[in-house]
Amino acid sequence: MQGANGGASFVVAVIVVGLVVRRQVRIRPVRRGGSLIGLAVLGVLGVGGIAFGVLSVTAHRSLTVLPVALLVASLAVAGGFGVARARTVRVWRGAQGEVLRKGTAATTGLWVASVAVHIGLALWIDHVAGAGVLGTASLYAYLAVGLGAQSFLVLGRAAAI
Repeated sequence: MQGANGGASFVVAVIVVGLVVRRQVRIRPVRRGGSLIGLAVLGVLGVGGIAFGVLSVTAHRSLTVLPVALLVASLAVAGGFGVARARTVRVWRGAQGEVLRKGTAATTGLWVASVAVHIGLALWIDHVAGAGVLGTASLYAYLAVGLGAQSFLVLGRAAAI
């Protein structure tokens, strides 16, 4: 993310992450389908971001194995953070019998750590790629994988109640 577009992209990314975290710490009903629309949007943005990132690298040089391997590792780390966050989300039955969920301080802390790790991995990916913004552009895919893993596990816990 370089120049004016990079600054605007950074602001949008901060807003998206902020909204995701804010939503996590509110008491909400657990829906069977979860947030499929939100996950789908993040997934589409993620695929588009990775495609853009690949094009930004290949416009200047060949894409080598190391940045791709680091990208795959980054997405695996996102899934791991999602699994960890799912364990910190409180799930209970409400007064009307509905199943509710609410993230804890630990959930928020894991979100902050997750984003920090993504930033480090993204910078590493972009460094070893030698050109372009593949790592930086993978933020939405990282969010989609992590949030998807978390949502899937929270839905499983809710179904058990």
